[in-house]
Amino acid sequence: MAATAIYSYAWLVPLALWVLLIAWSVLLLPVTAAVFVLLSRFSLFHPIQWISECTSLLTASSTIFSLVVLCGVVLITGLFNLEFYTLVPSIPCSRMALLGTVLHPRQCVHSLVYCTMGMLVMWCASVTIGGRYSTLGIPCRQSESGEVVTCLNEYHLFLLLAGAFMGYSHSFLGVVQNMYYVSFQPIQQYKYPRFKGCLPMVVKCSVIQSLYSARNFAALYFFFGYAPKTWISSTLHLQIDSSLQPLDSLTGLLDFSLLYHLTISGTFLYFTWYLTVLLFRIYVTEAYSFPVQSTFTEDAEQCLPKVLAETNTLVMKFFALQDLALLSQHSLSRRLEVFCLSQPGGHPHNWNAISRECLSLLSELTQRLVAHQDAVASNGRVKSQSDIAETPRLGVPLRTPGSVFKSSVGGVHSALTAPFTPDVDSPFSSPAIRRLVGQQEPRSPWFGTVQSPHIMRRGPKLWSASTGETGHITCLFVLKMHFALCCFCFQGLSHLVAASFSEDQFGVVQTTLPNILSCLVVLLEAVDRHFKLPHASSKPARAVCRMGDSTYKTLRFALRAALKTAIYKITTTFGEHLNAVNISTEHRKRLQQFLEFKE
Repeated sequence: MAATAIYSYAWLVPLALWVLLIAWSVLLLPVTAAVFVLLSRFSLFHPIQWISECTSLLTASSTIFSLVVLCGVVLITGLFNLEFYTLVPSIPCSRMALLGTVLHPRQCVHSLVYCTMGMLVMWCASVTIGGRYSTLGIPCRQSESGEVVTCLNEYHLFLLLAGAFMGYSHSFLGVVQNMYYVSFQPIQQYKYPRFKGCLPMVVKCSVIQSLYSARNFAALYFFFGYAPKTWISSTLHLQIDSSLQPLDSLTGLLDFSLLYHLTISGTFLYFTWYLTVLLFRIYVTEAYSFPVQSTFTEDAEQCLPKVLAETNTLVMKFFALQDLALLSQHSLSRRLEVFCLSQPGGHPHNWNAISRECLSLLSELTQRLVAHQDAVASNGRVKSQSDIAETPRLGVPLRTPGSVFKSSVGGVHSALTAPFTPDVDSPFSSPAIRRLVGQQEPRSPWFGTVQSPHIMRRGPKLWSASTGETGHITCLFVLKMHFALCCFCFQGLSHLVAASFSEDQFGVVQTTLPNILSCLVVLLEAVDRHFKLPHASSKPARAVCRMGDSTYKTLRFALRAALKTAIYKITTTFGEHLNAVNISTEHRKRLQQFLEFKE
């Protein structure tokens, strides 16, 4: 019963957020469509005629039907966002691994669907633009007999094929740029200010990506456009009008009107998809508040201490730690509930559960850092997990919503469970992901004893890669998730400890203060050693604009800053009172550096 109550959150919360995402995307669709209509019919020298044509076009039946089709595209886009989004960044260790991800059947289906949606959006755009772009078949007169027949409209075909090309480009860049990675923001913003702040970036990325795609597709059509044109005309029994200039020629492509309509149509297409991505990120990372304690027994399993201590669902772990960080800073009443004693009995169950889970998470990160440092130092085999001091939860795999449903509803793989579930069944998935969710391959070097990825790099490669960088990325793959989790953990734990100096009437925090300080100092020492190791580049990618989230590259800097900030928060609050805390001499010396502001 306890597990069922907690796991129900794992799919109910994303489902509710998905419904809101689709609702707002559909509501914003008429606005973006109206802007597209204005730009597609733009006339500098006839402004009155331009406005009147746009007004009549916005109320036309063809436009309304196009909006219905676009609503279907938005719905499918939202479903694929929910299916493919993950909290664990996908970092291919080599070009071969990236190629395997792109050619995976699941990704091929994704690309095929986006190609189809791209053609649908471009069909709607061509119908809206009208004129020579409106239909695929147009009447023409044969030069020999003078008979009126139906000919292929190459302008309409050009836009349809461009939509398919842009759809595949979006699917491919989703893998390359980690567009499906969702990161929880350390500083929470309200939805509207965050949306307003990110909207210019979405417009800029849409325009730039449309220009790149228009350039690449024009070059591709110039060399290979004759083949699809001939095949489609023969399949649909359409003639080719030889009196018109073909578009697979230099003269045909040097058409300003054609390139202009291709660019604005591509911008509309990318903006529709990018807007859905932005709204999904905003809603899925929105703060979720858990009750600290409940009056009724049946609701106790949904309280924050229980969610932190008993659930292994990754998305719920983020929600719970994020809520802990927020309540520790901004909610006096909820902090008092954390510090309160149970009645009857007088036990600090809330604080014990919260502090135990936080310390377990920090200890696990410390052990993973030490194991990674041993791997790099020995350039080979390191101690097995059984040789390292384990926390009670180290051997328990983090469970995702997908694994929750496998155990609760008989293995049904639903779109509701997949946004935060790595594809562990893929033959190209990383061994680190399988180890994260509790699966290991017998043939993998990660099976049994943990090995350094340097061993893997001794084998032959079909593509050359920077071994010093890709091997390190592979080994740090699982650490990235722990970095993000622990940043919220630092905030919540340190602010609660600092607030206990004046708000903890029963002294419940003081009993665990030595363990908290020791755990933070030990982790800080491990982080310091971690920064002395060779690292992959943390510089942002050299791209003019990208919708992919690359914040995972700088998570180690955020982790160190958050850890030092947490220690400073405690030392500045307690001051010289820390000298009375029972900790080791080495840890006391390190804390003295913080008391003297020398760190």
